[in-house]
Amino acid sequence: MQGTVDGFSYGLVTPLVAYLMACLGGALGLRCTTRSMLVTRSWRPGWLALGSAAIGSGIWTMHFIAMMGFSVQETPVRYDRLTTFASLGVAIVMVGIGIFIVGYKGASGTALFTGGTITGLGIASMHYLGMAGMRLNGKLEYNTFTVSASVVIAVVAAIAALWAAGQVRGFLWSVGASLVMGLAVSGMHYTGMAALNVHLHGSASTPAGDSPATLLAPLMVGPLAFLLLAGVVVMFDPLMVMGKPDWSPAEQKPGIPAHTVRHTGRRTVPGQRRSSRHPGSRTPQNW
Repeated sequence: MQGTVDGFSYGLVTPLVAYLMACLGGALGLRCTTRSMLVTRSWRPGWLALGSAAIGSGIWTMHFIAMMGFSVQETPVRYDRLTTFASLGVAIVMVGIGIFIVGYKGASGTALFTGGTITGLGIASMHYLGMAGMRLNGKLEYNTFTVSASVVIAVVAAIAALWAAGQVRGFLWSVGASLVMGLAVSGMHYTGMAALNVHLHGSASTPAGDSPATLLAPLMVGPLAFLLLAGVVVMFDPLMVMGKPDWSPAEQKPGIPAHTVRHTGRRTVPGQRRSSRHPGSRTPQNW
């Protein structure tokens, strides 16, 4: 017997909130990736790790907010705690591998394709591992073609988002990229859900595991708090907001005056040397 699957038990509430969480995680993660390209190599791992955790937490939270609206009319749905936790870890680790490749090799060519593919596969792995943690009186079966389409959507979205992060063009550019990324991640999720069929067992017993209300709601508190903290970091770092330093390096061309460096209120690095060509100007701080 085939179960009646409903992915929109609460109407458009869960899809909209899930989309916003995917956008938030994507925006923070892309900003951190952009920031890593503006700092010395010693600071780069920290920014890339923060970006990986932001994107991983965002897509994981998006997935399970959307799953709050998932139901099968003929059977209650429960979740395995360990598998649910594992899906979060997989998302952060695989997204992190892809982001570190792009952060160190650059958002172009082979590095972009490799990093974006790994990141996209991490998004898809999180989704299907999270689905594997479901417990109900039935068997989950997937349409192979639709599953493949969902994986392609995730990979293409990841490559496009990481390419946008590598352009370092400013805050609005990354906002647009995060909106597209959120749309693609949500599209990947619901494409994967469209591939699902539930074949019910004969028994009517309650499956093992935790209900969505007792497991998913408390679990999402941690990732949500982390995203809030990452958002505070972005808000208070001007380079994170602007996407590039608010100064332009002086052109060292004969006969062309160097650009005037705007005062931004940053403290001067002790021992900073002054330009011999323009005695009164300071060289921009090396970020």
